[in-house]
Amino acid sequence: MSKSYGPVAAVRDLDLDVGYGEIFAILGPNGAGKSTTIEILEGNRVRDAGDVRVLGEDPGTAGRNWRARIGIVLQEVSDAGTLTVAETVRMFTRCYGNARRVDDVLDLVGLETVAASRVRTLSGGQRRRLDVALGIIGVPDLVFLDEPTTGFDPAARRQFWDLIRLLAADGTTILLTTHYLEEAAALADRVAVIADGRVVAVDSPARLTEHVDAGATVRWIDGDRVHVEHTDFPTELIRQRSRDGHELAQLTVTRPTLEDAYLRLIGRECGP
Repeated sequence: MSKSYGPVAAVRDLDLDVGYGEIFAILGPNGAGKSTTIEILEGNRVRDAGDVRVLGEDPGTAGRNWRARIGIVLQEVSDAGTLTVAETVRMFTRCYGNARRVDDVLDLVGLETVAASRVRTLSGGQRRRLDVALGIIGVPDLVFLDEPTTGFDPAARRQFWDLIRLLAADGTTILLTTHYLEEAAALADRVAVIADGRVVAVDSPARLTEHVDAGATVRWIDGDRVHVEHTDFPTELIRQRSRDGHELAQLTVTRPTLEDAYLRLIGRECGP
């Protein structure tokens, strides 16, 4: 699919295929086209070209029954004024023909102890959990999460990850955008890297490094001189350099990490 804003091409012939029950992450720098892609898939933005099917229907023309099958968690936190957490969730249940019980959804997202608290008194992490509660109240088949843990401290982020895993274990398909490489590595079955409106790689987090030069970097010190060599065969290189008992001091062998792969992939498209 493609989408432009005047002369600016936000999405350029972008091609994705996400399976049922999958946790699928979209990585990319600011301006890469992540949010536009999600908005088109949600049916909240009109594409310029391309064929799109979400849960078997075109999101641009799908009706209320289709919308009841998706859940959306935006970047912005909820603000229901002076309503309590339970009142907010109860209000949203009335928007769906099939909805979870209020107590059940609060227990699922870990807000049962603050059910009687006003929304405006919640912490940032608790408000984000409320956003998820509102996104899953209708028992959706697919949940969109747009930068779900931005601003979280490490402990809150990992608690949120547990919630996402719980939803996925229940059979919910999760499509999320994130800036955090460790988040994609911890949660996603597969990751798409988007740069300049295009998909430049799709694979599991563990195999994403195979889309770039995966050779090893061998480093050692000989006297006062530091040697650094890049090779696909580090064992053979070390064997050659250590012949006749020559000692390779402070020897290290490193291979590209997920971060290395990501930076090379987006750099290859975006340039310096």
